[in-house]
Amino acid sequence: MVLYIGVMSGTSLDGLDIALIEQTSAIKLIATHYIPMPESLRAELLGLCASGPDEIARSAIAQQEWVRLAAQGIDALLSQQQLKPEAIRAIGSHGQTIRHEPARGFTVQIGNPALLTELTGITVVSDFRSRDVAAGGQGAPLVPAFHEALFEERSGNQAVLNVGGFSNLSLIEPTKPVAGFDCGPGNVLMDAWIQQQRGENYDRNGDWAASGTAEPALLKALLSDPFFVTKGPKSTGREVFNLPWLERHLASLQAYSAENVQATLLELTALTIIESLKSAQSNTRELLVCGGGAHNAALMNRLAELLPNTKVASTATHGVDPDWVEAMAFAWLAHCCLEGIATNRPSVTGAKGLRVLGAIYPN
Repeated sequence: MVLYIGVMSGTSLDGLDIALIEQTSAIKLIATHYIPMPESLRAELLGLCASGPDEIARSAIAQQEWVRLAAQGIDALLSQQQLKPEAIRAIGSHGQTIRHEPARGFTVQIGNPALLTELTGITVVSDFRSRDVAAGGQGAPLVPAFHEALFEERSGNQAVLNVGGFSNLSLIEPTKPVAGFDCGPGNVLMDAWIQQQRGENYDRNGDWAASGTAEPALLKALLSDPFFVTKGPKSTGREVFNLPWLERHLASLQAYSAENVQATLLELTALTIIESLKSAQSNTRELLVCGGGAHNAALMNRLAELLPNTKVASTATHGVDPDWVEAMAFAWLAHCCLEGIATNRPSVTGAKGLRVLGAIYPN
């Protein structure tokens, strides 16, 4: 039995997802653990997503706190499963993205893997994105290869949609290499707006968005962003879509009710996903959704309305908990790195060729 741990902290910054998988000829989720992000650390990580004073020292301190949080979660997971550190072959740690600018040749995920190795006594594989960027790729999304491995035995054309802070698609067709790309904002704008307006971290079930009505003029303005007409490979992040971006659009238009703005943001997320999917894979039989967006009933209903001839469902319908897909992916990426298996996909990222991803910090 070969065991790996994956640690994922996404752009929503709600917490750390930690997954334990068994890797044989198949990928099996064994156990999970979740740690909420302390508000002070969340605020600092958000601050580091934009230029500011003393960034180098602040990021060094923040990543130490992030790593200690991850180590606590890993220790709790091991205790829960009555496992010793030596039972784990490696930890795949995504770290926390604070900048992603592949057009300028860099992507930054902080997470001090050396310290994580010291604190856990387990080999750590990290820095999965840099090699793809160095090879001319976007460095994102990285999960399409994992989605392909997880769902490759399904028949017909499938798409796997991850809706975290941002949304990305993996397109799986039986006779073609997996394709994929970022679609645009997932939850990031909806979360930011509800936090500003109501002091809540997210719109539970999409209830607030469902109470409003999408505003056509605002939606048209938001959809005018150049990212949405850019063809893949493409990826995006908080550098492009953030609360100031939304506020600039709002300032140029008439005043709207807060709930109507939220409804418009949900419509933006849904439309950019569906338009991206239709243009890249028009005959999708099934759309499987994972990430936090799978729990947004209003979003799931809207996706189903926009895709009447496609089955829209959570990955749970195929026995894969939507909350843990990304953490599982980074455990699997650690396995592939140690085995010398290339896991980027040039058809997804635009890299010059296949590359083994990750940097290894041996115990």
